[in-house]
Amino acid sequence: MSSERVVVVGGGIGGLSACLELAHLGFDVTLLEKEQTLGGKIRQVAVGASDDIGLVDSGPTVFTMRWVFEQLFDACGDSFSSHVQTDPLTILARHTWGERHLDLFADRHQSADAIAAFSSPAEAKAFLEFCAMAKKVYDALEKPFIQSARPSMAGMMGSLGIMQSMPLMAIGPFSDLWTSLGKYFKDPRLHQLFGRYATYCGSSPFLAPATLMLIAQVEMDGVWSVRGGMAEIPKAIGRLAQSKGARIRTNASVKVIHQQHNRITSIELADGEHIPADYVVFNGDINALRQGLLGEPLRSAISNRIPISRSLSALTWSMKVKTSGFPLVRHNVFFNHHYSREFTDIFQNKAYPNEPTVYVCAQDRLLTGHHEGHERLLVLVNAPATGDLSTWTRQQMSEIITRTEAVLSDCGLKMSLSSATCRMANPQDFASRFPGSGGSLYGQATHGLFSSFMRPSSKTKISGLYLAGGSVHPGPGVPMATLSGRLAAQALLKKDQAAPWLARVLARFTPKSD
Repeated sequence: MSSERVVVVGGGIGGLSACLELAHLGFDVTLLEKEQTLGGKIRQVAVGASDDIGLVDSGPTVFTMRWVFEQLFDACGDSFSSHVQTDPLTILARHTWGERHLDLFADRHQSADAIAAFSSPAEAKAFLEFCAMAKKVYDALEKPFIQSARPSMAGMMGSLGIMQSMPLMAIGPFSDLWTSLGKYFKDPRLHQLFGRYATYCGSSPFLAPATLMLIAQVEMDGVWSVRGGMAEIPKAIGRLAQSKGARIRTNASVKVIHQQHNRITSIELADGEHIPADYVVFNGDINALRQGLLGEPLRSAISNRIPISRSLSALTWSMKVKTSGFPLVRHNVFFNHHYSREFTDIFQNKAYPNEPTVYVCAQDRLLTGHHEGHERLLVLVNAPATGDLSTWTRQQMSEIITRTEAVLSDCGLKMSLSSATCRMANPQDFASRFPGSGGSLYGQATHGLFSSFMRPSSKTKISGLYLAGGSVHPGPGVPMATLSGRLAAQALLKKDQAAPWLARVLARFTPKSD
């Protein structure tokens, strides 16, 4: 067991993965989470009677990149499948415009057949060409970018070489996602469908780089449902970390991260308790550090050259209701008629869109479009990250509900967002839950060619302070945040391994006392 003390601040998936890996490596690890439960943005809420159909998944609902979790558990001498049970989805998502809908399937050729029937054989052919390019882009970026500790454009292109970098050049290195998609899809509905992948990173498809088409490949590699809900993943990681000696404390709110002579020394909790620390892994929004929320000296921990550009926030309704009129599957997207206007409203006007795109996760449905009685739903619409700048009035919230229900009704789904068995969350709520974020759910927006390279890496300017979470590299989303925790653990390990060597060198030049 190492005598080196590590404190992980934040029990989101990034902090948990760092906690597990470091505990497995023998470090003395304590994880501090201010909430009652682990998971960060992964959360479940109680709606209605406690003895009915269960809790509602009210955060991330799409589980992809299973290999990230398998590798984490494998590295720690265990098996992900022995802790978390998952089921592959045949229908990835149902996409709806008015009275017509289109399913994408795990089998891309089945998706192509569906597109041919929905639109045209030409669009089906274009879809398969798009899939082939998305795979090439993903394969090109997985190791030099996604799994790299600190990628740069020059370093990545150099490591790829001429042949492997050709897919990136083919999509247009300076193109935005929307423009690039126009090379494949003429049907505006399909253009809209695949443009939506930018929102997975909290960004606008009209500003995000074309490389985000790789998300299509991520989904086609597999989407799973998690038995018991997404919260089973952080629970499993936490249990395994504890079995390896990690101490996990909930209801433990961190007030200050102390440092002296540019070196981490301790953590101070809100109740005044001090916890000595040689290293800290901070798993929170980086702007909490920038704003001095955890101590004025930590404002300088992250380079000022990294821009602050907030990503999307959201409004969510966690509910148990009866629905009618539309055959829901697990993942459903209801599109508006004026897609560009939605993002102009959010990013330029800082306003809730007049006509939003609506996502509905029907977590009690898998393959069928039929369900009897009340069911658990998460309804989500994109919103500006202005949770620390404005407060929405009751009248505004009523208007938002009316606009959202109008989109659903236009597609045939009958339900009420004003139900008594409904819990709503807005950007103000997210700003409160995630200090420094302003309600942003994805860190900084991925807008522009170099935006993906502008996220901070695991290391900071303060010795012993490391970063994890969706606001740092490799980016937002449950798998990416998990990778960020592993990258933080690896960076800390390299530093720790170097310390004895450095101590020996310094000892040679240090005068001996009498």
